[in-house]
Amino acid sequence: MEARFQFTIFALLMTCLPLQCGAVELAANSGNSIRTLSRATLRSIFTMRMTEWPDGTPVRVFVLGDKVPLHVEFTKQVLGVFPHQLRRAWNRRIYSGTGQAPIRVGSEAEMYLRLSVTPGAIGYLSEGLVDGEVRTIEIE
Repeated sequence: MEARFQFTIFALLMTCLPLQCGAVELAANSGNSIRTLSRATLRSIFTMRMTEWPDGTPVRVFVLGDKVPLHVEFTKQVLGVFPHQLRRAWNRRIYSGTGQAPIRVGSEAEMYLRLSVTPGAIGYLSEGLVDGEVRTIEIE
């Protein structure tokens, strides 16, 4: 009986852990020369209005799913919008024929991989996951 109780507690803790997010870091391909971005510029990038970096490289935006806690935290804390508002902005651009949606990834590991190999890539990761292949961009 005690083993069943311990397993139940363990299972409950494991289901709760993904809901807790640390700080979110704005991350980009290591070849990106941008060091800082304003929140207004970030909103332009993540609403798919800014399509090129100043050097002419296409901006490649990577995001997690709308319900992923890290995505929710990023949209609320960094962009200052709710995930559904961001989704609506993407849908407007798609359905009006003036743009496309960002590239959706299934996990932070995939986000890291895509950011590391895609020139012009930008996304977000949990604090501490950024290293030499991917670097952070400061938010003004």
